[in-house]
Amino acid sequence: MNPFLDEDFLLETRTAAALYHEVARDLPILDYHCHLPPDQIAGNHRFRSLTEIWLEGDHYKWRAMRAGGVPERLITGDASDWDKFEAWARTVPATLRNPLYHWTHMELRRPFGITGTLLDGTTARFVYDRGNEMLQRDDFTTQGLLRQFKVVAVCSTDDPVDSLEPHLAHARAGSPAVRLFPTWRPDQALGVEDPAAFNKWVDRLAAAANVHVASLGSFLDALRKRHTFFHDAGCRASDHGLEQAYADDYSEAEVRDAFDQVRAGRRPDGSAARKLKSALLHELALLDHARGWVQQFHLGALRNINTRLLRQLGPNTGGDSMGDFEQARPLGRFLDGLDRTDQLARTIVYNSNPRDNELMATVVGSFNDGSVPGKMQYGAAWWFLDQVDGMEKQIEALSNVGLLSRFVGMVTDSRSFLSYPRHEYFRRLLCNILGRDAEKGLIPADREMLGRLVRDVCFENARAYFPLGL
Repeated sequence: MNPFLDEDFLLETRTAAALYHEVARDLPILDYHCHLPPDQIAGNHRFRSLTEIWLEGDHYKWRAMRAGGVPERLITGDASDWDKFEAWARTVPATLRNPLYHWTHMELRRPFGITGTLLDGTTARFVYDRGNEMLQRDDFTTQGLLRQFKVVAVCSTDDPVDSLEPHLAHARAGSPAVRLFPTWRPDQALGVEDPAAFNKWVDRLAAAANVHVASLGSFLDALRKRHTFFHDAGCRASDHGLEQAYADDYSEAEVRDAFDQVRAGRRPDGSAARKLKSALLHELALLDHARGWVQQFHLGALRNINTRLLRQLGPNTGGDSMGDFEQARPLGRFLDGLDRTDQLARTIVYNSNPRDNELMATVVGSFNDGSVPGKMQYGAAWWFLDQVDGMEKQIEALSNVGLLSRFVGMVTDSRSFLSYPRHEYFRRLLCNILGRDAEKGLIPADREMLGRLVRDVCFENARAYFPLGL
């Protein structure tokens, strides 16, 4: 019987263990997609308690606590930090076989150095006091933690109206050990079904760009100005969180009329809204291509299905699920519309529903053009899928219909500075798959060849793919 979470956790063969310990373990991390607060990085934030760093904003843990019968007061309410942490500690044993059980104890081990202790109600006070004590050290500030995890760069997620002042301040600090880059996330530019919210955001965009937005043309001008501002601030990637790609046929007159309707406060019908979103998504993709950016698409989440949570706490609080949207046809049409004019940027596509693994991998693989190795990427297992089963199936799908050797690897996709052990999780699984195949004779047991693939997938491919100057 193997002990829980030993040095060879998830590594089932000697080849796998050698690949991880000798190659993958100490590689740096390029965190090219996350939701870490850039102001906390730039300000080198020091956390007041283990509750702040570990529980605030973590809707994975919130969902588990609600499922375990914990009242909201002890999750997101006005309870003390200690009471919230104790409630989480009492929940942890109930998460057995949920990835949270692995992640929790991996995060206790690294960076806190707490080993041999399983978190539960009886160990909560020891872990809480030990963690709080360590959070007072300089290597447990935000920048200290990033250095501990060997993160060389963080790409945050930023609205086009954001000032990017944290990024600019961080750059002014001079040669920081961890570089901070913005990522353009223009989801609200497509929110045309809610005219009131859309127009409120457009007014903010107009102010940020110093453009009077009275038409579709001036709206696009404002977006272009902010795109330029982001580029000048170091941004080299966009990201879109969409139910599906939009690629309906449209005429210029149709989308102009639809935009005017929304700007006048009237909700367009379903067809007009889709045509407008199709036109806007295409224009945004052209901006990315013109500047040599990478575009990312997180597709398929069904968001805010729990209106009680949405009204009480807002979005991103645990009221979302996988969706069952049509993906292949609209995504193929969207990519083809760009490819036909040779204006398709480097692209990463992520799916939230595992039924779509091979579907996504084959769609994006249809648009490689030989210009860039791995130009079209089937992205890492995301959200509900970033666990053992999800990661393994993503790797298998990519290996079967694409080139694993060109994969740009794992994303953190987190709001937590303690989430970097997920890269360790991924690296152990990758090494285990390769080691298992090698020892079965399915691939050559060539340590140099396998080691090169591990290095590339875990770091080097992403460094070459994203034009960040690293």
